[in-house]
Amino acid sequence: MPAEPTVAAAPTVAAIGSAVEITYWGSFSGALGEAEKLTVDTFNSSQQDVKVNYQFQGSYADTAQKLTAAVQAKQAPDVSLLSDVWWFSFYVNNQLLPLNDLMATEGVKAEDYQDVLIKEGTRKGQVYWVPFARSTPLFYYNKDMWAAAGLPDRAPETWAEFGEWAPKLTKDPIFAFGHPNAASFIAWLFQGVIWQHNGLYSDPDFTIRIQEENGVRAAQFYQDTVQKFKWATSSKDVATDFVNGQLAAIMNSTGGLAGIEKNAKFKLGTGFLPKADGFGCPTGGAGMAILASTPKEKQQAAMKWIAFASGDEWAAEWSIKTGYMPVRKKAVDSEKMQAFFKDHTNFKTAVDQLPQTRPQDAARVYIRGGDEIIGKGLERIVVASEDIPTVWADVKKELEETAKPTIELFKKIEA
Repeated sequence: MPAEPTVAAAPTVAAIGSAVEITYWGSFSGALGEAEKLTVDTFNSSQQDVKVNYQFQGSYADTAQKLTAAVQAKQAPDVSLLSDVWWFSFYVNNQLLPLNDLMATEGVKAEDYQDVLIKEGTRKGQVYWVPFARSTPLFYYNKDMWAAAGLPDRAPETWAEFGEWAPKLTKDPIFAFGHPNAASFIAWLFQGVIWQHNGLYSDPDFTIRIQEENGVRAAQFYQDTVQKFKWATSSKDVATDFVNGQLAAIMNSTGGLAGIEKNAKFKLGTGFLPKADGFGCPTGGAGMAILASTPKEKQQAAMKWIAFASGDEWAAEWSIKTGYMPVRKKAVDSEKMQAFFKDHTNFKTAVDQLPQTRPQDAARVYIRGGDEIIGKGLERIVVASEDIPTVWADVKKELEETAKPTIELFKKIEA
């Protein structure tokens, strides 16, 4: 692990006298939690104007649910980490602060972030959600198993190609591939797969399209890998099963890369997601937002913290420690990041793949609970082998019903 960096503090908060204390809610545990706490500690020690009080709240869902209650009780933190499927709910309820003016005062420019990432948190020209722990899925593979099977040392170009390789990798009790369950974001990974088959979860206006022909084809492929071809299985924890040698390959977040590389007892490879009719890969992960209830005298201090955590220098350090993508353009090009990529080529895959990614469909990230609704439908298809058109019809109906309150709020806030 590289030596701890000397990071310059962001521009000071004007005329604040003694340190302004702000509360930050985080969502990471284990090694990621240690990296998140280090981010706070490094910021606090780098300057004397702002002190961040870090409070771990649990998973992304735990954090969002606690934040919902805290907002209602008027006890919300000043800054919170929010995942891609949660931040919009707070936005449409007018619970997030617009950040453009605060960013300008802090010398932070939206164009300094990776374009696809900053645009996701921007509505009507205003930034509300700043990239921090952002990710894409990657194709992870066990190089030792690949070599034993006589396969080329690379990820498959297409799912059809992997289908040809998979029987050589499947040997009881090892499966060539593992699908996660709903709780482990199968709907996020399937987002890319449905795009690869020229399908969609929905249009931006919330018109649900998961049940259309290409959505059925994509789901049929997923079902067949388990039920017909039998080279894939459903796993409660694909990363653990992969590290333990029970799976030859998985799709998983870039955010898990550092942990997987550290714990794997085999040579690890990563690659772009395989193609079907074409390429498809979504962005994911989490960003930071300032709550609208934050007192005015704390708002610039809160922005100062976000500017540091997502800034050029720390974005590189955070990426090195976790595997999450460097969210700033200069971080990617920095001497530190380039030197790291040279010795850790797996980490560069996400950066190389990023220009081909795209923001996710509204059905998953804008409908509250959309991820879980789609994920449970996929479990019915993959695990229970239920009829796909029937399942997707049920999912469509539930998504449409669940979307109604969000659509009404959306119309009001962006009329």
